[in-house]
Amino acid sequence: MSENNTHLTLENLSILVVDDMKSMRLTIRKMLRNLNIGQKLRFAENGKEGLAVLRSTPFDLLIVDWNMPVMNGITMLEEIRNDSLLRDIPVIMVTAEAERDIVSEVAETEINGYLLKPLTLGALDTTITCVIQKANHPDPLTLHRRNARELEENGEYHAAIQEITTALTYKPSASRLLRQLGLLHFKIQKMSIAEKCLLKAVSVNRQDTISRVYLADYYLKKNELKKAGSFYLEILSLSTRYNEKAYDIGKKLLKNNLRELALAIFSKVLAQSKKTNVAREKIIEICLSCDELEYPQKIIEFAVKENPSNYDLIHTAGQIFYRADNLEKALTYFNKVDCNVRDHLDAKFQLATIYYHNQEMRKADTYLAQILKIDPNHQEAMALRKEL
Repeated sequence: MSENNTHLTLENLSILVVDDMKSMRLTIRKMLRNLNIGQKLRFAENGKEGLAVLRSTPFDLLIVDWNMPVMNGITMLEEIRNDSLLRDIPVIMVTAEAERDIVSEVAETEINGYLLKPLTLGALDTTITCVIQKANHPDPLTLHRRNARELEENGEYHAAIQEITTALTYKPSASRLLRQLGLLHFKIQKMSIAEKCLLKAVSVNRQDTISRVYLADYYLKKNELKKAGSFYLEILSLSTRYNEKAYDIGKKLLKNNLRELALAIFSKVLAQSKKTNVAREKIIEICLSCDELEYPQKIIEFAVKENPSNYDLIHTAGQIFYRADNLEKALTYFNKVDCNVRDHLDAKFQLATIYYHNQEMRKADTYLAQILKIDPNHQEAMALRKEL
């Protein structure tokens, strides 16, 4: 076990700065010059561009913005840590965001330093100095972890487990080490030990999203859906990155009569989704496919109150209440669509159908006549008219 013999000095560093804001790139360049840090400085405007530069030119240090278009800082960092040629490059993450997702994701990714905007000269100096010192003199824990990684890549899982076990003697509550130990035990088919390691990882780190994801997926494979769902509920409280997976687990829970847990997951997704309409549509579709009608009624009514002139939404509300046999409310919503959207054939046909069920044949015929005037070949309208 040996340290990296390449000794980095602050004034001779080659640094890649990845930030979509030109003003921030210029600010960092000015600060580095004032601090006499860095001999070579390059810039990229997003994570994708940064990776391309990084794979063509070696760098000693990366300063990466968290929030960027095309590819954000966390995704770029994951790509770097999964690349055997790039994975040991020190990375400092910069962000102006005050969201819990950042705290969780940064805590769970191999990050070396963290800076908040607006940057200060002192903070930049202290962070870079600390990161480079650690790169020059990695502690025993880091060295054992790197050895374990190399052994794992060579298929020497038992030896890798021994290295991680030794690393844990330096920091028994390191959730990333406990997670790695668990994943190694999965590889040698020691499932119960792997589970215990992951459970310990989440117990010592409330923000360990990744270990929770592994546990949830493990329980899904074992068909222990209640445990899997409970972990996904915790995951959603930590990060929005797993919303897509949450739809699937919610659907499985509904199909297996774990309604309360499924709806708690859907509510969490809705509460934190940046695209509320898209999330709501997906959840309604899932619920209706599983014959869950009560929850869609609640969320669609709330949505209509927030968007009283969104007639597509109002039409959807009518369809949901019609399916739930609440014809009175369905009638209200379809009438609103019919009054405000010209020649909305589906709303007119739904109104005709409801009046037919209510034995109000004259009203039903009125709507059917309107439909056939617009579309003389409307098959459903012609068929219903024969029933009058």
